[in-house]
Amino acid sequence: MTIVGLDDTDSRERGMCTTYAAHRVAERLESGGDGVERVLLVRLNPAAPHKTRGNAALAIHTDADPGRAFDAASAVVSEAAAVDDPNTQPGVVVAPDDGAGASEFAWTAVRDLLDLNDALAFADDLGYRHEGWRGGRGRIGALAAVGAWTAFSDWTYERISYREPERWGTPREFSHQSVFAAADAGYPDVWDTVDRGEGEAVCVPHTPGPVLHGIRGDSPTAVSDVSERIDSEPVHAARTFVTNQGTDAHLQDAALPEVADGGAYRVGGVVASDPETRRGGHVFVDIEADGETLACAAFEPTKRFRERVRALRPGDRVLACGEVSDGTLKLEKLRVDALVSVERGTPTCPDCGNRMESAGRDQGYRCRDCDTSAPGKTERPLRRDLAPGWYEVPPCARRHVAKPLVRGGFDAPTHPEG
Repeated sequence: MTIVGLDDTDSRERGMCTTYAAHRVAERLESGGDGVERVLLVRLNPAAPHKTRGNAALAIHTDADPGRAFDAASAVVSEAAAVDDPNTQPGVVVAPDDGAGASEFAWTAVRDLLDLNDALAFADDLGYRHEGWRGGRGRIGALAAVGAWTAFSDWTYERISYREPERWGTPREFSHQSVFAAADAGYPDVWDTVDRGEGEAVCVPHTPGPVLHGIRGDSPTAVSDVSERIDSEPVHAARTFVTNQGTDAHLQDAALPEVADGGAYRVGGVVASDPETRRGGHVFVDIEADGETLACAAFEPTKRFRERVRALRPGDRVLACGEVSDGTLKLEKLRVDALVSVERGTPTCPDCGNRMESAGRDQGYRCRDCDTSAPGKTERPLRRDLAPGWYEVPPCARRHVAKPLVRGGFDAPTHPEG
């Protein structure tokens, strides 16, 4: 087997899409009589500073001669990559084997930040041919994509439909109603197609690139069926990718003192502060464990998930999941393990029912009208609008690599967002 890895051919401003470049490489190989077994769409560390929105690298598994595969990939990247954008630095890596030598590199690329010089030295040690444009930073992701198939075991699928080139950069034409109907027909095997709470067609991007829509799910048949149900402008081309999307491959288990900027974690702790809504609608809450405190945030784009965070109380036990940046964990999902059931508050007078007032430092409470007293605060049942289990951000805010609760396999009751 020959594996062609490529990355960083796209641009936030000028469009293009590395999945489309990979499709064209596969198409060129197929038209030349070479077989293409699969095309991987590999989501890497979402905290990488130079990424475009999804931080995706691609790998084409083919029976083509490595030299011919390299020439095909280099030609496509030279023709199609958005190299006019100074932030775009495409890279191609070709392996004449199953990529197992780069397996550990792939794992690291999903969970950590890597250096280009290290990637190039590693590729050279493995005997992999590579080429870069405008610095070629994309060779980091390309090498990771080469090693991905042997690195990961949980795979999902995405059917991506592409627009006619002359339509790129214009508003997409599609039936909103047909997208929601297709999503309902495919759910739960197909997920994150729409956000029902926000009324948003999540599968349709807003970027100026070639993608018309992308349908994600657990089976290639299911994603193709949903894709075909959508009424839209003409589809220029389409391909089903094998992907690590929706797998939580980026999350690593850690004790609270071990977390660091640039990583994504599952970390347990006890809620140590009342949730605070700050300017912009962002909700912050602290968790504590092992003598350390970590700020967690549900940012405004997570919409209704913020209500789950606002419902937390000091003393609740949780498992927080998300990327850490500037010392704050950006919540992607949350497992509520235990909820406090009582709260301590100012006592009420047994005679008149009014709240008592403090009688002074360490002197308890008293009712001025009835002259009754109480030694201190009292406990009373606390009504909770939250139940134990897993909660997640809605589809409109979900990271590509984050695992939707509807996929199952979680260790507590789930409360999926559709």
